[in-house]
Amino acid sequence: MGAGQMQALLNREERGKMIAEKPNQISRIRERFYRVVSQSGHGMYDVRKARMNETIGWICTCPDFVYRQVKCKHIWAVEFSAKLREIIKPRVIEPIDIHACIYCKSKQLVKWGIRHNKYGDIQKFSCKSCGRYFTVNLGFERMKHNPQGITAAMQLYFSGESLRNTAKSLRLIGVQVSHKTVYCWIQKYVGLMDKYLAQIKPQVSDTWRADEMFLKIKGDKKYLYALLDDETRFWIAKEVAGDKFSREAPEYASELFRQGKEVAGKKPLTLITDGLHAYELAYRREFYAHQKPVTKHVEHVTWRGERGNEKMESFNGNTVRSREKTMRSLKREDTPILTGMQIFHNHLRPHMALGQRTPGQMAGIEIVGENKWITLIQNAATRPRTERQSR
Repeated sequence: MGAGQMQALLNREERGKMIAEKPNQISRIRERFYRVVSQSGHGMYDVRKARMNETIGWICTCPDFVYRQVKCKHIWAVEFSAKLREIIKPRVIEPIDIHACIYCKSKQLVKWGIRHNKYGDIQKFSCKSCGRYFTVNLGFERMKHNPQGITAAMQLYFSGESLRNTAKSLRLIGVQVSHKTVYCWIQKYVGLMDKYLAQIKPQVSDTWRADEMFLKIKGDKKYLYALLDDETRFWIAKEVAGDKFSREAPEYASELFRQGKEVAGKKPLTLITDGLHAYELAYRREFYAHQKPVTKHVEHVTWRGERGNEKMESFNGNTVRSREKTMRSLKREDTPILTGMQIFHNHLRPHMALGQRTPGQMAGIEIVGENKWITLIQNAATRPRTERQSR
């Protein structure tokens, strides 16, 4: 290889790295298929992994690859992008270390009496450094029942049991509660976890899917709009609407997309929806722009085939419809049940399609511990205290 060819190769590699480091330049359509924004601003190039009968590793539609058969900057950009995704460290949410003060992180702790509880005694600690005391029952203070019973109820309910069946199952482990108490637990802890998780941005891909499905709320027909990341299956945003054909429908869809931009901190390069006109109007309001790169709207997708929407249909059926059938009907539009379903789908239920990982793990949010419900609740309950202490 001559000096000129070597320099050209290095230039392509360097330019590919520059493309990969810029935001919204590479869109991962599928596992082996990408779209890279043209540096001239006149379109996008397709980069795909070669098939088994092809000797070349990657194939690009740009002129540099088509006519010269060289590894172009777009292929370099895709490879650098894949490496960058592996390097990004996930946000790890760990159980709270009870050997350190939750306020000042000091380890100068002493036991400070016992809090007697109907279902057991809870040790209290005092910190010699800041003078505050706390219990190891973080997030479950003043609760009559133990954390294992409360989180078992939430796991049973969001796995598909009704409130009454959940209460009956809890009696087998000695937790005597009514179905109303189970709902109160869900209402309290879903709100707590939702506020905490809203402060953590998921690392979603550049291709999002939107769809709607009908629900019954107090017996009336409503529609749930949902926004899902194509690669990680992360449930980005939701919105409950009255009708998908009314004048207000574009407003509901626009609110869904606004929430998506706020949660992800960006807009997608590709938006996939069905042919509902409200999505096109909302897309123009929230995602379309004259500056490159422009979000591409793929609509009129079918149930199956090349333009299939199987991922969204599977999400609607397995995540929402199966849960809604058990409840028969939601009681109000702002119910905590939908938010709880979103948290359970994103962070607590492993998915077979993701290799038994959660969408949250795929999006860079790792929750560890034997009981992930307790890990989430502990961190959600501790964060506001820490912020108040710092102020």
